[in-house]
Amino acid sequence: MTPERDLAARRGQTETVYQPAEDSRLLATAAIEHLGPDDRVVEVGTGSGYVAATIAQETGADVIGTDLNPDACEQTRERGVEALRANLLDPFAADSFDAVVCNPPYLPTEPDEERSDWMEVALSGGESGLAVIEPLLADVGRALRPDGVVLLLVSSLTGVDDVVELASAAGFSAAAVAEDSFPFETLSVLKLVR
Repeated sequence: MTPERDLAARRGQTETVYQPAEDSRLLATAAIEHLGPDDRVVEVGTGSGYVAATIAQETGADVIGTDLNPDACEQTRERGVEALRANLLDPFAADSFDAVVCNPPYLPTEPDEERSDWMEVALSGGESGLAVIEPLLADVGRALRPDGVVLLLVSSLTGVDDVVELASAAGFSAAAVAEDSFPFETLSVLKLVR
């Protein structure tokens, strides 16, 4: 079976890529308001590529997406955005980006509830909800240009104050630039600057 048919077969059986939802739209809207045509942007954990493509189309910024999931990279490319299969910011040199945008897996998940599929990878933030956020914040300063920004979507389920503390420990100040409330959670986009 060709890689294309394999991908199509997997798509037909079950969804393997996180598709745009309220959190995606909130992050894309915030990014459009804070980024411009001269910015070099990476969306970490790009999923379907919706946020990356929206930023590129609406601002003219140079955008690349990264994701561990090869199906996500393929969907991002289908949206016209370059995508690289990567773990967070591992492949990038220092000072590569003006902005890092991320809607990380943030749902707190008990170990006995974990599954081993791509949708679980896209959603589960480990027991605390911070399993992806912690290593991202520990490394983002390296890949970000000195005057760069991070736009990070955070859920009240994870704990916004905990994320702000982690950002502070990594040398960033944080301010909420967008918010949306739902019956089960409040979503916030934090703008992190040094």
